Amino acid sequence: MFGAFEPLLEEHDYAVREIEGTVPEELRGTLYRVGPGKWQVGSTPLDCLFDGDGMVSRFTIADGGITFRNRYVNTPNYRARTMRRPGVGSPVPGQRYPLPPANTANTNMSFHAGDLHALWEGGRPYRLDPDSLDTFGEHDFDGRLKGLGAWSAHPRWCPETGELFNFGTRFFPTPGLNCYKVSPGGELTQLASLRFKKIGWNHDFALTSRHLVFVLSPMLPRLGKIMRGGSFVDALDYRPELPTRFVLVPREGGKARIVEHDALICTHITNAYTDGDDTVVELIEYPDFDRLMRDIQNFRDTFHEPRPNRLMRYRITGSKVIAEEITSIPCELPQYDWRRSTLEHRYSYLSAGDSGLYDQIVKIDHRTGRTLAPRLADLVGEPIFVPRSPDAAEDDGWLLVVTYDAASHRSRLVILDARDLSTLATAHLEHHLPFGFHGTFTRRVPS
Repeated sequence: MFGAFEPLLEEHDYAVREIEGTVPEELRGTLYRVGPGKWQVGSTPLDCLFDGDGMVSRFTIADGGITFRNRYVNTPNYRARTMRRPGVGSPVPGQRYPLPPANTANTNMSFHAGDLHALWEGGRPYRLDPDSLDTFGEHDFDGRLKGLGAWSAHPRWCPETGELFNFGTRFFPTPGLNCYKVSPGGELTQLASLRFKKIGWNHDFALTSRHLVFVLSPMLPRLGKIMRGGSFVDALDYRPELPTRFVLVPREGGKARIVEHDALICTHITNAYTDGDDTVVELIEYPDFDRLMRDIQNFRDTFHEPRPNRLMRYRITGSKVIAEEITSIPCELPQYDWRRSTLEHRYSYLSAGDSGLYDQIVKIDHRTGRTLAPRLADLVGEPIFVPRSPDAAEDDGWLLVVTYDAASHRSRLVILDARDLSTLATAHLEHHLPFGFHGTFTRRVPS
């Protein structure tokens, strides 16, 4: 088994002693990351990549040094000694009837209105103490997040208004999307409730100055299989004869606009913006549904295999959608300068690699081409961009990347210069971190 999928059962708290290079003095703040810390409940192993208990890692960077702390999100699933609730891809052994999956709070982190949240898209966020990482519990925004409380793991912030936008996918009783806005002070408002005859798995969305932008791929669950106790992931069918729906939901309310296009599989979205009367959205496209399902359901054995995914740009103009390939190099976990949210961005940063495991960072300059960093490690995570100052140029800052080295079975925090992808500092942890998903950065330093 690849070492990045081994569990980390211990919780740590220490100053990182082994740092190569120099941590920039101007770089000050906290990187929060989350992912499955273990893929098992009691003695029951879990085969789905998405089902492991969420473990939060906190890297505090200040005064040229780095401290590390990790804590599990204290969910009922984490405390369970036996498997009582299924995951999205792991049914309870012997299960013969549908049960809602366990909220493992393992997919992304957000820091808004002073609250730190661990996110999982099928339920409410979990609120954590930003300093100790202690778990306060599920957060329902003072009762405003109702029902099952589905809250996407990919919220979007508007740099102009300071508002946070998000959505939740609804399968019962009527399929659709619930769209939300959270004020800078933390008050939630529901913007829209969209209904569809059929709704599939949708992981992400984007934000422009006018719209919430959804790319709804025809990956539809077979409800009969779920009702018989099957997992949600196993029940997914890709229906290429059906269209992908580009859905534009007005930020200030009103009827959504839907434009249909040939079927495609979208995993993550980078950014979107308005260009005259057009809407432009950049995303990761996965041409092979079966390959995607193997990554999710058989990740220990197949994660090293090459992937055919690519970075694409789609322009919604009138009643049609125009596709353009940005790069064919296999890549994932796209990021950019969040100050450019809702605006056209010049630079995209992605984990990349031709061999299967992503071992490099690729920087896309949408005007001049791409820059590929030298190989960094056996596995390279999501690159988070941090600007040098609030008014710095778009690529004037740093990329924070967590990597894994198989030979030493240890993980590192690597600080890259975002301008040329040169390595400025490498902070070696005393242990490994299991494969993680997403994270966020705040200038706040824990007290």
